[in-house]
Amino acid sequence: MHRRHFLGSSAAWAAYGAQSEGPGRQYARGAVMGTAGAEELVIERAQTGKPHAGKVLAAIQPHADDIPFFAAGTVAKLIEEGYTGYLIRVTNDDMAGPGTIADTVMANEKDNEELAKTLGLVGAFDLNYNNHRMDEVSPSELRSRFIFLFRLLRVDTIFCYDPWGHYEENPDHYVTALAVESACWMSGGSKDYPEHMAAGLKTKGVAERYYYARGPQLVNRVVDIAPTIETKIDALCVNKAQGPGGDNGIRLRDRLAKQGLRLAILGGDDRTANREYARNFLLRDEEEIGRRHGLKYAEQFHYIGPRPSAVDEYVKQNAQPL
Repeated sequence: MHRRHFLGSSAAWAAYGAQSEGPGRQYARGAVMGTAGAEELVIERAQTGKPHAGKVLAAIQPHADDIPFFAAGTVAKLIEEGYTGYLIRVTNDDMAGPGTIADTVMANEKDNEELAKTLGLVGAFDLNYNNHRMDEVSPSELRSRFIFLFRLLRVDTIFCYDPWGHYEENPDHYVTALAVESACWMSGGSKDYPEHMAAGLKTKGVAERYYYARGPQLVNRVVDIAPTIETKIDALCVNKAQGPGGDNGIRLRDRLAKQGLRLAILGGDDRTANREYARNFLLRDEEEIGRRHGLKYAEQFHYIGPRPSAVDEYVKQNAQPL
């Protein structure tokens, strides 16, 4: 079974609503789970200027196609608003791509490097674990690598799979997510890995998290990605080794030509064919999420943000000059 073929529960499908998927995209995207006492849903929109200047984000993906599908529009939005960004890929994607295993690894590595450039990220890190075998990896080893990177890069915000996402079948996804979640708070403690501080690093907890999911998810943030939808399309197109994006527009155009047919939307050149394939067939979820919230295109997340100190809030409201 292709790792992106995800069959949600009947309840998940009912919550999400029937959708017609484009060719090649065979999974259900983050159905919203409503719960009593859930946080109020926030619609995050584009901000002018550089309100996030000086902040750092890490876009974390087990595989080269995860960020393009689930978070590329939001990552691009935050980069435009002043963030400095890094891409962290956890596996070498050796089970998902063309040719031999060696061919597959090389193709995905090139795609990942191109993705970082496309999203405006300043660097990419590959942790190079084997695809589909992350459940064999030591949790403390994986967590320690994230802690090191969070401290080294001074990360304020992460994107990653939801550690509490339901019905997730791929071990790479949930193992990575759980390691990231624990690393976010442990990286702020001086007693965890003190050798980092001896080497010149400083503690740095990660207070802001955008969690994405394939299955049912508690969604409390919807991000308007209409202003960055062209960048998301580019991100889908550079994922050539394994994604439904890549060169599928060219393949569809050529297959139809052999049948004496054509689709006007695919245009007359390769770049247009791939981008319009992505626009017309791979953004159905983003359109549906957007429609539910009065937007053209949107991505959704379980968002965890900085928690204000009760002491600081009280001092701010009540402190008086001596």
